[in-house]
Amino acid sequence: MNVPAYRRTSTLAIVSLVAGILGWTLAPWLGSLVAIVTGHMARSEIRRDPQGVEGDGFAVAGLVLGWAMLAVSLLVLLAILLFFGGLAALVALAGAAG
Repeated sequence: MNVPAYRRTSTLAIVSLVAGILGWTLAPWLGSLVAIVTGHMARSEIRRDPQGVEGDGFAVAGLVLGWAMLAVSLLVLLAILLFFGGLAALVALAGAAG
């Protein structure tokens, strides 16, 4: 009789997913950084013991949410800098012409 082995879900993978969700809601940058760090740690833990630990999907979801939030926030920051930089350039040109 072949009894399937019990596999526990990685706590780090769950933390990564929860932090990734928090990164999009309550704690944007902090949650995203925690999601990225714990996601990588969880995937490493799962690779070391694939028969005993599961939760790779949770870890990947946390990583995707964390990296996506950082990418979006950096793009928004770049857009803001370009907008106000362009505005400052227009004001400077208008001041030099007048």
